[in-house]
Amino acid sequence: MTHDSPHDSARRKRLLWRATHRGIKEMDLLLGGYVGAHLATLSAADLDVLETIIEIPDQTLLSWATRQEAIPVDAPPLLKAILNHRP
Repeated sequence: MTHDSPHDSARRKRLLWRATHRGIKEMDLLLGGYVGAHLATLSAADLDVLETIIEIPDQTLLSWATRQEAIPVDAPPLLKAILNHRP
């Protein structure tokens, strides 16, 4: 991680934990895999978006990831990157 304040470091750790402890193993792998691989390079704005994404229910994220439902057209680029990530 790059020059994070103690608050930023704690925020990143909390987001990583939340991304890897979803309740559905597939989402732990997909969301947690992406966050684990990219967390150090996410900007503060990206972290804001990630916090919003983490609040989306697992079943919704999973239906988008498996293409059972279309990813919303107005989805943020970070969400699209996460859903296209292959661990």
